[in-house]
Amino acid sequence: MINIAVFASGEGTNAENLFNYFSTSSKVKIKVVVTNNENAGIVAKAEKYRKNLQIISKTSLNNYTAQLIDFLQTEKVDLIVLAGFLLKIPEGLVKAFPNKIINIHPALLPKFGGHGMYGMNVHKAVIEAKEKHTGITVHFVNEEYDKGEIILQAKCEVNENDTPETVAKKIHELEYEYFPKAVQKVIDTIEQ
Repeated sequence: MINIAVFASGEGTNAENLFNYFSTSSKVKIKVVVTNNENAGIVAKAEKYRKNLQIISKTSLNNYTAQLIDFLQTEKVDLIVLAGFLLKIPEGLVKAFPNKIINIHPALLPKFGGHGMYGMNVHKAVIEAKEKHTGITVHFVNEEYDKGEIILQAKCEVNENDTPETVAKKIHELEYEYFPKAVQKVIDTIEQ
């Protein structure tokens, strides 16, 4: 059994997609959900799907990394999936789970990555740069924002009349289709 911890900060739509994707799996269990925002939509989704929920502050994430690692190891977590988690993962956690933390980014890295590049900030930057394509990148997390090894990319066209909102819609469609497949791809390598 591969146990997953999902970290999310927002509405939790990608997390919910993962809950549904792996709900019938006999080999994968989403064991815990971690959020830094007690008012986020992910809280209600975690409760709806009866997931163990942990709410941690940015200070706790950084100052009590060892305790978080102990908790995740006690829960026998094999893989951490960042599904819209907006805090930087501390180096200690990255080192405790080498190539076992994956993130989804709403652009084709290495373009439009780094500190502050999330959500609509990315889509606005894509439009302003007059890009012809954008997409998603699923990658391993390392000590630098959006610099880890790429697992999967999927792209879509950006038309001249697209807005950040229409680009966001295209990106969400790619996320829903490809994010679970990328997570499964990593799980397949863990099982070997």
